[in-house]
Amino acid sequence: MSECPLCNAFNEFEENCPKCTNPLEDAGKESDFLDPYAHYNDLDTIKMADGYSHTRKEEICPHLITCNSCGYDEVKFVQGI
Repeated sequence: MSECPLCNAFNEFEENCPKCTNPLEDAGKESDFLDPYAHYNDLDTIKMADGYSHTRKEEICPHLITCNSCGYDEVKFVQGI
């Protein structure tokens, strides 16, 4: 099983907002916002129920990326290492 470089602080997220060009921020795993108890489950269980059919097979982690300036948000799929 791979590890998410953002969840484990191996890398920092560095992109600018496509709307206002201010820096975007990683708000964490999307599953933490969808289910308040998701962080108690193991990663395989979360990935089976996250709504994305490819996250477990491809070992990617969906992160919520937000802009604090204009409110833009999106889900980015981070490849595990």
